[in-house]
Amino acid sequence: MEKENERVIPASELIINEDGSVFHIHLRPDQLRDNIILVGDPGRVDMVASYFDSIDYDISSREFHAIAGTYKGKELLCISHGIGPDNIEIVVTELDALANVDFKTRRVLPHHRTLNMVRIGTSGSLQEELHIGDFVIADKGTGFDGILNFYAGRDMVCDLEFERLFCEHTQWDPTWAAPYTVDADRELVERIGRDDMVRGFTIAAVGFYAPQGRMVRLPLADPDLNEKIESFRFDGRPITNFEMESACLQGMAKLLGHKAMTVCCIIAERRATKANVDYKPSVKRLVETVLDRF
Repeated sequence: MEKENERVIPASELIINEDGSVFHIHLRPDQLRDNIILVGDPGRVDMVASYFDSIDYDISSREFHAIAGTYKGKELLCISHGIGPDNIEIVVTELDALANVDFKTRRVLPHHRTLNMVRIGTSGSLQEELHIGDFVIADKGTGFDGILNFYAGRDMVCDLEFERLFCEHTQWDPTWAAPYTVDADRELVERIGRDDMVRGFTIAAVGFYAPQGRMVRLPLADPDLNEKIESFRFDGRPITNFEMESACLQGMAKLLGHKAMTVCCIIAERRATKANVDYKPSVKRLVETVLDRF
């Protein structure tokens, strides 16, 4: 079998722009930083970077906006990924390529470089004890998108018992993508998480509406799915919240040898049917907390 660092990665499989940057996020290998904050909204990158003591560069391409700089002596990169797990797959793959592929030879570098990635997001709670403004770490992220199932080795990084019990409890429809569950990196969770953050089990849905049990005009295939999710317990602990990216981020990172976690600010209480559209002050407080602990 061909060794990984002997394989030449074809131009069609890793597209490199004329300026030496990777295709979607438009960063060059020399612009990468080891500590990375990921956010969904391109505009939120400016908010995060407003805390930086200095700015090295500011690059935008499509929904991918990246600013690198220093914060209290720490070199950081903040990059947006847009909405959804498909975007996370692109961003993590291209960040890893910047770290571990020689762009001239198109071969994997002999020495692995590990990245630390913390996603700061927003989320809807699924339990009555979680309220708007609370911070929840995705101790486990369960993906409804199926992306990780396309990669060899997914079983080695997933909690297979959680997946089995979850599918049994929810009577998971076999026409949907098989859920996958991945733990956040323990070291990052210990560094970022304190008593002011809940360590939860997070559903990373594949969409914002029906996959999260929202009905606007189209009826739901399983109107009871959210009730089943809310009543599920693993080791006595419930599913805490919905978002859309934690599982793919944590799964891709583990497969590629990186460290990743997600922490979200609750902006909606699904059981109480309440939402807060003025959530920016709470998100700013979360950003400040993560910056100080990263």
